[in-house]
Amino acid sequence: MRHHHKGRTFSRPKNQRDALLRSLARSLILHETISTTDAKARELRPFIEKLISHGRVDTVANRRLVSSRMGNDDEIVKKIFTAIGPRYATRPGGYTRIVKRPVSNTASDGRKTAYIAFV
Repeated sequence: MRHHHKGRTFSRPKNQRDALLRSLARSLILHETISTTDAKARELRPFIEKLISHGRVDTVANRRLVSSRMGNDDEIVKKIFTAIGPRYATRPGGYTRIVKRPVSNTASDGRKTAYIAFV
């Protein structure tokens, strides 16, 4: 039983899961919409929304926190604090939207896919 076990493991060790989330978050920040599996989109949502919440207030501490979460990627940190964060300065949360893709567009292995994009 998985009592009190939050999150999906994706059959990966912790370091690979973290790398997966960072990679998905980087793609979402750069392209502002991505297509991935439904489970990965649901795991990505809280990760990216916490980054955007920090990006709303441009302080040195917030920049360092976001930089450490994203693996010291200066391009991503700059975009969060200059383009994406100010866009949601007055919004109290819910910066992303997950839209399920039609069944006909799913992969041949039957996994459910979805779009995740900024609102």
